[in-house]
Formats: sequence, C-alpha cells, structure tokens
Amino acid sequence: MAKKEPSLKITNLTAVQLMEIDACMRCGECENWCPTYEGSDFYPGLSPRDKIYRWKTFMDRSYGFMSMLFGPKKIPEEEFDAFVEDVHGCTTCGICATVCEAGINTVELWEAMRANLVKRGNGPFQGPEGKQSKIPAIIGKSKNSYNEDQSKRLSWIPDDVVIEDKADILYFGGCTAELRQINLGISTARVLNKLGIKFTMLGEDECCCGSVLIRTGQYHKEEEIAKRLARANVDAIKAKGAKIVLYACSGCFRASLVDWPRLLGEELPFKVMHMAQFLAELIDEGKVEWVQKPYGEDKIVTYHDPCHLGRHVGVYDEPRKVLQSIPGLEYKELDRSKSYQRCCGAGGGVKAGLPDLALSIAKQRVQDAEPILYEEGKTNVFAQACPFCKRNISDGQAALKEEGDKKADMIIEDIVEVAARALGLETT
Repeated sequence: MAKKEPSLKITNLTAVQLMEIDACMRCGECENWCPTYEGSDFYPGLSPRDKIYRWKTFMDRSYGFMSMLFGPKKIPEEEFDAFVEDVHGCTTCGICATVCEAGINTVELWEAMRANLVKRGNGPFQGPEGKQSKIPAIIGKSKNSYNEDQSKRLSWIPDDVVIEDKADILYFGGCTAELRQINLGISTARVLNKLGIKFTMLGEDECCCGSVLIRTGQYHKEEEIAKRLARANVDAIKAKGAKIVLYACSGCFRASLVDWPRLLGEELPFKVMHMAQFLAELIDEGKVEWVQKPYGEDKIVTYHDPCHLGRHVGVYDEPRKVLQSIPGLEYKELDRSKSYQRCCGAGGGVKAGLPDLALSIAKQRVQDAEPILYEEGKTNVFAQACPFCKRNISDGQAALKEEGDKKADMIIEDIVEVAARALGLETT
C-alpha cells in the first residue's frame, strides 16, 4: 500500500519558524494593531493570530501525532485557496511582530508561508487582474517591475544634473523613482549635486531590487530570479567602483541590506545607506546649509515611518533629524509612529493584489495625521521616505477629499523633495 504524502510540505520554513507556529498564544494583541485587519473592517481571515492558527492546523493534519499513527489527513484545496488570499492580504509591515507577546518574527513567517504556497501551486493571490502572478515574468523579461524599456532608466535626468561614469558613491534609483515617480529621482540627483557629492548611477545595467518578488513569495520563480537580480546589481555596482550605495526608496534599501546578502550567501562589498541617513550624517558634519524655507512660509511637518525603513531595519532618528533641521518647519510627532506606526497599506503586494484594502489603510493613515496637520486656511506637510508610501498615502488623501474630508488637505512629499526645496532646488 502506497504511503500517503502530506498535503503540505515544510519547505521554506526553518526549525525556528516551526516552533514559532506552536508558540502563538492567540492572545489577540496583534489584532489590536494590524492595519489590514482594521482596514478590512475586521475580517477574521486577516487576523495574524488566525493565520498562524490555520497554518498550525495544516501542520497538525500533515505531521501531527494522529497523522503519524494513521497517515496524513488530506487537506481540501479550497482551504489552501482561501488561505492564499488571506496570507497575501498582509502588507508584511511587521507591527504584529512588534507587539507579539511570544516574540514571533511574523514578517519572515508570512513570507515563508507565501513561498511555500507558491511552490505548491497555490499562490500568489490572483485578484481581479492577477497582477501578482505576472510580476516574475515581467521582471524576468524587462529587468524592472513596470515592464518598461531599460533605456528609460535615466531618461528623466535633467540637463543640469551631473552624473559621473565612476565614483565612490552610487545612487541606486529603483524602478519606481526612475520609471514612475521621477520627481524623487530628480530631487535626489539635484540634492547630491548641490552638496558637492560626486555620484554615479547604473542606468540600463540597474535591475529591479527583487523586493516585490520576495515579499510575495515568488523569489524562486524564473530560475531563482531574485537571486539573479541581486547578483547582477551587486556586480554592476562593483564595476562602477562604488564604496557607498544610496537609496531614496525604502523597499530597495531593505532588499539590498537584508535580502541580497541572504540570497547570495555573502556580505556586500559596499556600504548601503538610505538618503535620510546620508543627509543626517552630512548635517552632523556641518556640510548642509539650508538656504530657504521649503514652502516659503512656516509649516507644521510630521513624518510617516516606512515599514521597510523603520520596523524592518530600525532607521527612525535620521529622517526626523533632517526634517527638524530645516528652517520654517515645526516638527510634530504622530501618535502612531516609529515601531508602532500604521503601515501606509501598499506593501507586501497588497497595492497590486488588493487595491481596495490598500486604499482603506491609506485613508486611515491620512486621518492619523489630520489632528496634527489640519489648520483652517493652511496646508501643512506629511513627509515620507519611500515612493510607495507617498503614492498610497496620496491615493488615500484623494479618496478622502472626494468624500468631502476637508482635514485631508495637506502637502504629501518625500523627505528628499522637502530637502531639495530647502536647498533652493526644483523638484521637477
């Protein structure tokens, strides 16, 4: 008699993660903070503790004591399909890990679950247009996440910007700033020039950082595409002679800092820094002289911590230092900030796969800022340090304005754009 095979493999889950699944006490603290759970009007399937419990039942039916005695119990495919939608309805923001009483590293756990299901053939989440599932083929073909010709990588560079062929410092623009939100790319390049920083860029040799593939569990597709992208980027950066690589995109920064070394099994031969860190360092050294109020008059400013820059890698103080040093800005802190901030809603593939959920979370984040920023007849500043956060929060603002929310009137800009204005530079 043939031995029954478990419906679920334990591929992609470490021994520690298998213990973490058992460690969940189902206390519910994660539910009090989860942005997707709240943004979905408290749909039970998006509760972090519910996802862990359901995965535990999968494990028990496949490897538990009764399965050892009588063989694995078959798990209906409908259960896997339902779980795929729920586990992909998570931005992987990490707030559940911050508040977890058992200390479970939920970000890594969700990503391992996703990769496991994708390998099994149950993911990623298809959604109405199947956008997530198309990502590996798009990036494999075009080397960027927007299916654009690589020749457009530096087509946005203004005539006044000087880029070296080789330099100790390299600006890694990222797909979004180079192919969609070019104001961020322009602002970053002009700020570096203004401060006398000689820098180079990869241009057509730059590949997607792979973040979207890793977050959605698809990094092994297309012949381990994420690993190939990381290898290509690292080799191209080395060829440029760079010792420091700068990022204005928090997703690219996190991918290079955390994911590239893990994918390649080696330390990076260069230092990586987010632009907020780089600017803060220059400010400490007295090398930044702001020339004007960025908006011509005094404004209140607050700051949204991107998950990839804050909770994922612990960069909190430097962005605040930059904003607090700029003339004409009065800095005020959000109630939910730093390690307890509310995600913008765009991460983890949610913006692509579940846009309505992403928008719901973004509206909540704008409303978090309203008590601080709203003044009758005056617009104040909501700053970010990630193009995805800026895009989704802007979408949330637009939706609230359409609904008649006057308090949603605020300036939403990246911290590098704010810095560019304070240096007297154009951002377009």
